[in-house]
Amino acid sequence: MKNTKTLFIGGVKSGKSANAEKFTLKLSKNKPIYLATTEFIDDEMQEKINAHKKNRSNSFVTIEESLKLHEAITNINGVVLVECVSMWINNMLYHDYNFEDITKEIKSILAQDKTIVFVLNDVGNSILPENKLAREFINISGKIAQLIASSCDGVYHNIAGISTKIK
Repeated sequence: MKNTKTLFIGGVKSGKSANAEKFTLKLSKNKPIYLATTEFIDDEMQEKINAHKKNRSNSFVTIEESLKLHEAITNINGVVLVECVSMWINNMLYHDYNFEDITKEIKSILAQDKTIVFVLNDVGNSILPENKLAREFINISGKIAQLIASSCDGVYHNIAGISTKIK
């Protein structure tokens, strides 16, 4: 099978993660890698992460990496689900990386000869916030979404649990 890149994009709670997981499992002959990007920021987030880990433990091998995605993916053989690019962008900004750093990392991931499924929040349909950092996040996220989508073999938009192939 040819190595492919696929993007699942949608709003918060749109079903993109569940749909990306099902898609990834169908692609993989062995247990695929779930590359989790969320950092542990508080007790509520920790509980959510633990519940997600438990739910997917029989289906995926989980690797946690909040910043160095290219490095993590380089060392993986098999199908990789990156969950999620939005949290990774957030982490990068929190740790003082800039748009150029983020773009360089994504381009290096896209250049790898691997089968990768990306999950990303669609922030393009929301209002422009007053907060400068929130505006920067939306700007970067939109540009990264365009970069990933343009390089992917397939792009799925997700609403109400339904994935629609748009590319």
